[in-house]
Amino acid sequence: MIRLKAILIKEFIQMKRDPVILGIMILLPIVQLLVFGFAIHTDIKHQHTVVFDQSLTQQSRELISSFSASEYFDITYSAKSFSQVNELVDSGKAKVGIIIPSDLTKNLKHQRTTPIQVIVDASDSTSASSAIAAAENIGQIKSKEIFLQRHVIPKSSLNLYDMRIRAWYNPDFITSYYMLPGILGIILTMTMVMITSMAIVRERENGTLEQLLVTPLKPWELLLGKIIPYILVGYVQTTVAILVGLSVFSLPMRGNFLLLYTLTTFFIIASLTLGLVISNISRTQMQAMQMSFFIFMPSVLLSGFIFPRDAMPKFFYLLSSLLPMTYYMEIIRGIVLRGNGLTPLLWQVFALIIFISVAFALAIKKFSKTIN
Repeated sequence: MIRLKAILIKEFIQMKRDPVILGIMILLPIVQLLVFGFAIHTDIKHQHTVVFDQSLTQQSRELISSFSASEYFDITYSAKSFSQVNELVDSGKAKVGIIIPSDLTKNLKHQRTTPIQVIVDASDSTSASSAIAAAENIGQIKSKEIFLQRHVIPKSSLNLYDMRIRAWYNPDFITSYYMLPGILGIILTMTMVMITSMAIVRERENGTLEQLLVTPLKPWELLLGKIIPYILVGYVQTTVAILVGLSVFSLPMRGNFLLLYTLTTFFIIASLTLGLVISNISRTQMQAMQMSFFIFMPSVLLSGFIFPRDAMPKFFYLLSSLLPMTYYMEIIRGIVLRGNGLTPLLWQVFALIIFISVAFALAIKKFSKTIN
């Protein structure tokens, strides 16, 4: 017992000497429980919606108001043509498109069914399912309201608002189509961040950092040298993931392979520079691993990989904007499932470039300060 007591005292002293790891172990579960408890919701509301109202009557305005009042749809855009609806849904700016025909009022007057086309972006199956259920429910409720106002007993199963659902990009709601592109982003995040988060701190622990410092290398050259080899590793992982997705899961590839690899490069570099920042902050490899895990969990749960960002409270929606994974989810799902070109994804690319610039500058500054 005396020897065991000595070991226990030694471990507690060791733990006390490393307050960073102790703080991470205590704060990590608390922060993550609070963040994910508030941020994660499966009931998706406030989806960006575009409306093409060909009727422009009081009845069509009342129908649009019903969509808006349900809180499931935010009428963000008003289209003037079918092509404009297609463009907004293709680009991902609108998750839902509602097309109201010109003969709405005439059909309601004569108690005839009017088809209301509801286009849903099914590349996000969770959001799509929520939108479809809400749209069908609105159609049924509006039909009952009209019959009650007119004191008419409807024919069996007559629905004046026939919601014609058009699920685009993943009409069969195949889960693997939705999940596989995101899994590639998770794999790249996990490996790229963890590999480079160990880079500098490993050199420091092994005593080889001093040998590098006496060379003519500048700080930015040294850090850049830590990044470039792993870009090739990221390409290999991307290629393997795409081949498995296409051959095993029959993943549709509607976009351009060259564009996918080009934009994936920005995400790989962003993940690597994030790892460099962690490596320069950490004093031990254990600290680096803990901080990498602290980044990894939010990347999975806040980026839109599983739970749509539209369902998150405003604060956590903005918090997720700080993660490179958030922008890559839009890029890879846009190219693979929607067949997007570069133009609809320019904002995501621009955001990744800003992240790379800021993170690399922070890594250089911290590394230079450590040297001095």
